[in-house]
Amino acid sequence: MAVAAPAVPPVMKSAPTRLRRRQWLTVLGEAVRTPRGAVGLALTGFVVLVAVIGPFVAPHSPTAFVAPDFSKPSSQFLLGTDTLGRDVVSRVLDGGWVLLVMALAATVFGIVVGAIAGVSAAYLRGRWDGLIMRTVDIVLAFPQLVFALLLVSILGPKLWLIVLAVGFSHAPAVARVLRSATLEISERDFVKAVELQGMKPWRVMAKEIIPNLISPIMVEAGLRLTYSIVIMAGLSYLGFGQPPPAANWGLMVGENQTGLVANPWAVVVPAALIALLTIGTNTFTDAVARVAIGVDRRPEEAALLDDIGIRAA
Repeated sequence: MAVAAPAVPPVMKSAPTRLRRRQWLTVLGEAVRTPRGAVGLALTGFVVLVAVIGPFVAPHSPTAFVAPDFSKPSSQFLLGTDTLGRDVVSRVLDGGWVLLVMALAATVFGIVVGAIAGVSAAYLRGRWDGLIMRTVDIVLAFPQLVFALLLVSILGPKLWLIVLAVGFSHAPAVARVLRSATLEISERDFVKAVELQGMKPWRVMAKEIIPNLISPIMVEAGLRLTYSIVIMAGLSYLGFGQPPPAANWGLMVGENQTGLVANPWAVVVPAALIALLTIGTNTFTDAVARVAIGVDRRPEEAALLDDIGIRAA
């Protein structure tokens, strides 16, 4: 007598989605509770707070000439004045938010483009893998700063172009890292299970592979944000960023280096804020990556397999 096969329950996508959302929150929460994560978040939060609220609490206009050039710190001007007699405190408070927004935008753009390229190359394989990765190799042949300078020197120092140039220079490195991670994840049982259900390749990549790349994405995000800050500050230092008289931390370092002996605070403070931001970002994302590596993903995979009716033998 034939035994009827058990009916396969329909695919339930809400449970895996909730599990992934909880996993992101769990990873971030545990990272904040580690000493490394707490220190990194504190440093980053301090610099971000200065950049965000600085323009609203600056005592003077960042472009106003208020005293002789390179005046020493005083009760009226706590950090003295710069090369044109502008208040250093006011320029420091007003000079970070554009740099921060541009660095974040370039990082997001580079991560998105790199993730699409790397995951697609690893999952689709074949000629797509070869085409994408050879293009990546060509872009990687140019150093990031040189690549950004090349585009900016040709088309002009437009802020949107700087964001795209820096972000696009990040994409190849991100693509190579995520391609390696995707090659391993794409062979897991939960990916094969949804493929058997007829899910389209782009949905498999978006719904099943990318959400399981938490650790490499967080590590790359921290590294790329650091590089974005340094490259954009370097471009401003070289005169390819915001044009004067805009207050910009990188531009301040370049403008005031001639008066380093007369009033070093005009150089030391913006340089220190850039350094604190990069150190804090790297430290926090490193803590997130360490926690993410230790998170057990098996319960999530088991829930997904249960949802589509597959049971372990």
